Amino acid sequence: MRGNADGSQVWFDPVGILVRPGQAVRWVNRDPGNSHTATAYHPANLDHPLRIPAAAAPWNSDYLLPDEDFSVALTVEGTYDYFCVPHEHAGMVGRIVVGHPGAAPPGGTAALPEEAARAFPAVEEILRRGIVRRA
Repeated sequence: MRGNADGSQVWFDPVGILVRPGQAVRWVNRDPGNSHTATAYHPANLDHPLRIPAAAAPWNSDYLLPDEDFSVALTVEGTYDYFCVPHEHAGMVGRIVVGHPGAAPPGGTAALPEEAARAFPAVEEILRRGIVRRA
């Protein structure tokens, strides 16, 4: 979780990552000026669209202050999209690919804010590179 000095831009870095089933993913807020969340796209989280595997458990880190962290182990293969609650409209989203994902996440991007829909790296790019940094 990052942001520039004046708080006008915020982002996850990396924005895309490939992990093994069962591997833990950890977010650390490295933005000294903002609180952030790492929140799965799931109806249980503020009635957002489902964009994680149907069999996977949703997560929500709650607000993380600077230097606080949150971890979750992802056991179900597939593609997991997540967002920052206060900064989703600014495009602060990320994508995790676990194992061999098959298709893109369910739901499409029509229900997402425009900036968020544009910010996801392609699943194919994550599979090819393993990690996708913010451009």
